[in-house]
Amino acid sequence: MCTIHACLISKVPHPPDLADTLDYGLTLLTSSLSTPQAPQLVYLVFGANTYHQEAVFSIASAIAGMRETPGQALDIQVFTDNPAPYAQLPVRIRSLDKETRTQWSAPHGYHFRTKHVALRSVLAESECALLIDTDTFFHCSPLKLFDRVKPGTLLCNAFGPRYGVFKQVPLYVVLAERLSARGLADDAMPLLNSGVIGLMREDASVLDHSIALMDEFYPEVATSYTLEEFCLSVAAYRSKTVNECTDLIHHYWSRKQLFRAKTRAWLSKHEDDLLSTAALDDTRRVTTHLPRPATWKRLMYKAVTAGVSSTQRQFLREILYGCTWHSNEFDRACSPVWWEKARENAEQRLKHRLESAQLSSWLNHWGVRQILGKRRDEIYRHLLAQESAKG
Repeated sequence: MCTIHACLISKVPHPPDLADTLDYGLTLLTSSLSTPQAPQLVYLVFGANTYHQEAVFSIASAIAGMRETPGQALDIQVFTDNPAPYAQLPVRIRSLDKETRTQWSAPHGYHFRTKHVALRSVLAESECALLIDTDTFFHCSPLKLFDRVKPGTLLCNAFGPRYGVFKQVPLYVVLAERLSARGLADDAMPLLNSGVIGLMREDASVLDHSIALMDEFYPEVATSYTLEEFCLSVAAYRSKTVNECTDLIHHYWSRKQLFRAKTRAWLSKHEDDLLSTAALDDTRRVTTHLPRPATWKRLMYKAVTAGVSSTQRQFLREILYGCTWHSNEFDRACSPVWWEKARENAEQRLKHRLESAQLSSWLNHWGVRQILGKRRDEIYRHLLAQESAKG
């Protein structure tokens, strides 16, 4: 069997007069790790239940993958404000309350800064660690990712475009000249996706550098959603070899709602025993496939809806996408997402709320009614219930 070490560590009291958030990060690890030489797979999860659901599935897929590397060890750590979802999983829980998050995101309240502080803390105690976002799942043993973490190397999720490709964005307009003058970046610098950050302890200074850059630049480019991974890109540029791992994991930062529907279906099916053989086997049936109709069906939907207005036409086609039967049960779980997205997209095009009467009228189109049959009522009730849930 694979070896996954686990222990539960109680909350560490907040120290008075905190001066250095990195030092405080280390206090969360004052209890000795049982296997400091084992690779550390790290999650940072707080807030809405959706993120915890994502993390639970990602961890289960990692454990399923560990069956490919029997006899090898892995520690899984979860920094979280809610340990309950992880009760069935062999993980270390690290308490992450609101006060801690405030300290870790200081001085500007930039919450993505906490990713680097958490990983920096783990590397103070361990030889090798990898922090992974919750919206991920593994295609293989997670140890294959650690094979790409070597001295002098940063493992990221993926390479993005070069820095100079989008010269109109604030990160370029505000910072490019200054970074160039300091010898830190140029137009050829690759931008990195930080859904994965893997480092050896000896290379942890990359995180120190990226944290310092975040603290410096945030007041000027606070609206830039990707500041955290941009600063990591700058910190690693020319100083580290960078590897990626898109072939080993799937990071569903795009089409999130479809993949969340798949993972919720897996959780619902296996909530009583997340580590059963059936549950672990099923993690491999949650695939990267986007459940769409076959080409011939899409052509049929276009023909059926050709006679209506463009806004209504796109709405009806997306509704029909959600009615396609799929052999994979986790793909079938995506149907309501298509329906909800159809309504959301229509409201964006109309620039007003789609009222129930208009919704009913659109779903009453003769061709769509023929295809949907009894599902028309199901879809209508679902969309009304979704609207009520929003308040």
